[in-house]
Amino acid sequence: MQIKRKTFILFAICRLLIMNNVYLCPMLYLVPTPVGNLEDITMRALRVLREADLILAEDTRTSGLLLKHFDIRKPMLSYHKFNEHQTVERIVERLLAGETIAVVSDAGTPGISDPGFLVAREAIRAGVEVSCLPGPTAVVPALVASGLPCDRFCFEGFLPQKKGRQTRIAALAEETRTMVFYESPHRVVKALQQFVETFGPDRPVAVCREISKVHEDIVRGSLADVLAHFQEHEPRGEFVIVVGGAGKKDED
Repeated sequence: MQIKRKTFILFAICRLLIMNNVYLCPMLYLVPTPVGNLEDITMRALRVLREADLILAEDTRTSGLLLKHFDIRKPMLSYHKFNEHQTVERIVERLLAGETIAVVSDAGTPGISDPGFLVAREAIRAGVEVSCLPGPTAVVPALVASGLPCDRFCFEGFLPQKKGRQTRIAALAEETRTMVFYESPHRVVKALQQFVETFGPDRPVAVCREISKVHEDIVRGSLADVLAHFQEHEPRGEFVIVVGGAGKKDED
């Protein structure tokens, strides 16, 4: 009841401010940050970070380097998967008190395999305006550059490390859409082996490494061929694996 009362008062104030051309209403911004090349950040993202009262950062040390590069001096608060449930109520209270807060992850768009969903959901429930800026993500560049059909696709993010991993892969055996996975370098070979076993050795795949960074490259081919490549060449860096859907051929 108290939160609803705060929300009503807040929006009454906002309406008065807007009517008088004063834009000081609280907002939660989800701000994408570069996955590699710092030139990928947008001018709008930089403006929001400079104007925010507080920046929620997955790792304040990583985000601190980004802010320092662009000469942005704003208070930061650590917000990651290990503390988000404990801190989200306090964050919403600050939003209701009139603050504008920006959320960033270490790289890419918050909420996409990174913290961001929970605070966005709770802010919306409390009646706070939430906006996600368009910007960097590893999903779309990998998908489009893969050479596989990208008109329809499903994003699976990170597979479970242990429990439920094989079950999740098996459930995708008949998926006809192109599939996109994130994977850490020390599990790339394991993932490709499991894909060969479940999807078959001839399924087309593109393994994208270090997107937008100096050593960016893409290995394309059949699952069997790409698996053989990474068995010979140790995977290093950040990976996105794009797998063709069931029944899809290279010429599609």
